[in-house]
Amino acid sequence: MAKNEVKNDIMDKIVSLSKRRGFVFQSSEIYGGLNGCWDYGPLGVELLNNIKLAWWKTMTYRDDIEGLDASILMHPKVWEASGHIANFTDPMIDCKECKARFRADQIEDCECGSRAYKGRKAIKCFEEGKFTEARQFNLMFKTFIGAIESEDAVVYLRPETAQGIYVNFLNVKDSTRQKLPFGIAQIGKAFRNEINTRNFLFRTREFEQMEMQYFIRPEDDEKWYEYWKEQRINWYFEHGMKKEKLNFVPHPADKLAHYAKAAIDIEYQFPFGWGELEGIHNRGNYDLTQHTQFSGKKMEYFDDQTKERFIPNVIETSAGASRSFMAFLTDAYEEDEAPTADGKVEKRTVLRLHPKLAPLKCAIFPLVNKDGLQEVSKNIVSDLQKSFKVFYDESGAVGRRYRRQDECGTPFCVTIDYDTIKDNTVTIRDRDSMKQERIGIDRIKEYVMLKVL
Repeated sequence: MAKNEVKNDIMDKIVSLSKRRGFVFQSSEIYGGLNGCWDYGPLGVELLNNIKLAWWKTMTYRDDIEGLDASILMHPKVWEASGHIANFTDPMIDCKECKARFRADQIEDCECGSRAYKGRKAIKCFEEGKFTEARQFNLMFKTFIGAIESEDAVVYLRPETAQGIYVNFLNVKDSTRQKLPFGIAQIGKAFRNEINTRNFLFRTREFEQMEMQYFIRPEDDEKWYEYWKEQRINWYFEHGMKKEKLNFVPHPADKLAHYAKAAIDIEYQFPFGWGELEGIHNRGNYDLTQHTQFSGKKMEYFDDQTKERFIPNVIETSAGASRSFMAFLTDAYEEDEAPTADGKVEKRTVLRLHPKLAPLKCAIFPLVNKDGLQEVSKNIVSDLQKSFKVFYDESGAVGRRYRRQDECGTPFCVTIDYDTIKDNTVTIRDRDSMKQERIGIDRIKEYVMLKVL
């Protein structure tokens, strides 16, 4: 099998597992779906929430970072000040043959629709070279406030969460009495009318960001830029991501965004290639300066010790919750072999998710559905659910139940059998090693919590 076919095969398997086990569904699927839009299923929303909670605890459970949840809809002047109305565009071109639209700077990665080439294999547009002239396309979704659709009523769905932090800089500083350096963190939805959505959850029109803006003295920008680079890549390592799959990719000077003094991406090696997970940016004082000019409010910091008044610089960490979800799912996906009840081996699909991120922490199986085993099992479930997410399954052979939970990424499975009735012990099985051991019912909660919380 060719290299690209192997990569596509892995991606197809991940997408298939995502639907089969309830991680991700195509949005509006019964109506044929909506391109670039996805719904998180029962396991998906748990995994996504666990990723966001892990990020939130890391970023805000410290003295120097405060949390925020700003409105999705903001005054349109915000986007004028930030430069989004003028600069948040992509170059768009049309293929004259298939009528498909592409980003002009990503044409090599796109293929024409096969409708225009019936009976032929779809070919890449750039090989034909039949394009319209490139034109700039603004990525912001426009809507209206109130009952009248006029230019005075135009607002935008935010394309990033950062601006909500900047316009609240003074509010947070004054209400918390924070001193520099300090940060403001936010998790929230953002919307971009992408010309081309692709690669499952990687590029979508609706997504979640996990962003933190760290406000500093201008002369300290290099120190804090390096600090946050190290902190952020280590977060992925600490939550189980393979080191060889992550890489730093700096932005060359001629490719920097209009607001950035320096920028570097943390990229992950997806089956389709390397792609950005998170950006760390030295934004200088661009944003606060712009909002000072456009709002007339002085976005300044007064240093009590030096008696200086100045606009702070900002180091930004900007991660995609949706992309992190996809990266953790991809990184955890493995196929190996497992023994069967008759002494043979079979292929096993397993998600080796970090226990803290796993959507289900433990599954409970009665060996059979009689002789009181169900009642004991459900009592255990009721007790454990007070502390973490548990799944109860009484259907099918225990081996089949193990395989289902392996695909869900569940770290531990507990089987209640006839010995449980005699001595109050159960068999607990580890997802990764498949090793089993016997422990008391009263030890299950402690055993699992040591690994998953």
